[in-house]
Amino acid sequence: MLPIGPLMIEHRLIEKMILAIKQEAGRLETGGELNIDFLELIVDFIRTYADLCHHGKEEDILFKELQKKDLSDEQKRIMSELVEEHIIGRVTVKRLSEARNKYIEGKKEELSIIVKLMVFLADFYPKHIEKEDRHFFIPVMGYFTSEEKDALLEQGNEFDRDLIHHIYKEKYESALKLLSIGS
Repeated sequence: MLPIGPLMIEHRLIEKMILAIKQEAGRLETGGELNIDFLELIVDFIRTYADLCHHGKEEDILFKELQKKDLSDEQKRIMSELVEEHIIGRVTVKRLSEARNKYIEGKKEELSIIVKLMVFLADFYPKHIEKEDRHFFIPVMGYFTSEEKDALLEQGNEFDRDLIHHIYKEKYESALKLLSIGS
């Protein structure tokens, strides 16, 4: 398997969640009631799966190794755009989380901001994924030898194995802060 294989598989799950976000945004636009639990799930999914896990492998492994290669100007441009798009995704999800918190506090006018952010994400991610899948991932594989591709795939597998420990260490530290216990 190529090192982009797992990334493209992850894209399929992200696309499914984005479709659910789009459907929920449409329901809200027609007067539906906000489902706070679904909104929390969206924020967690994008932060943890799409950004920490998926974008983490892209930025910390694939892009890092590509920076060592003599990329074409076109591939350098696309990689730069992808990094910027990852930042846009993070900022958007942060804004969505903040709007959710304000809504929970009773500021019901935040609903329109929540819907706009959900619509933005539903439009943004498919374009981002298409750019990676069709215009970047496959062409940049040509910069790596077979051995380098195998090493990248193993690094991605190791990243995934370590991720669960990282996530739950952070959750433990957050729990301590909530309880004001110190570590």
